[in-house]
Amino acid sequence: MFKALLNALKNLFSAPATLNYPFVSSPKHQGARGLILFDEPKCVWCLKCEEVCPPGAIRFTQDRESYAYTYHYNPYLCIYCAECVRACPDKAQALSQCSELSRPTSDPFMNDAWFALEKEAEDSKEAVKELKKAKKTEETPQP
Repeated sequence: MFKALLNALKNLFSAPATLNYPFVSSPKHQGARGLILFDEPKCVWCLKCEEVCPPGAIRFTQDRESYAYTYHYNPYLCIYCAECVRACPDKAQALSQCSELSRPTSDPFMNDAWFALEKEAEDSKEAVKELKKAKKTEETPQP
């Protein structure tokens, strides 16, 4: 009993062992990876990052008229494995990582918007593929 009382008094006057989060950020571990940064001018639009991303946090939508791609990234789905950074061609290096982590969100419908974007990405690529196919059949002369 006396030992417990002594320990309680000692802890009462010592510095706290916890951090005053969110006012003091927690230290990052050595080798910790952060958010994916995308540099559009360096991108060669090979889509390898989208293919290798395990959770599917990177998606590209394609414009039906100009065939241009648009990059989309979900930091809340990302597992920070850096597979996309490794898959980016050496000449491009359009993807990199920073030490910053994603901030908490209070949007309850954020996942719904991402699921809609995933569907739009698939549909847009399929539509462009069919448009190209239709154009090709129109251009080839019929015997």
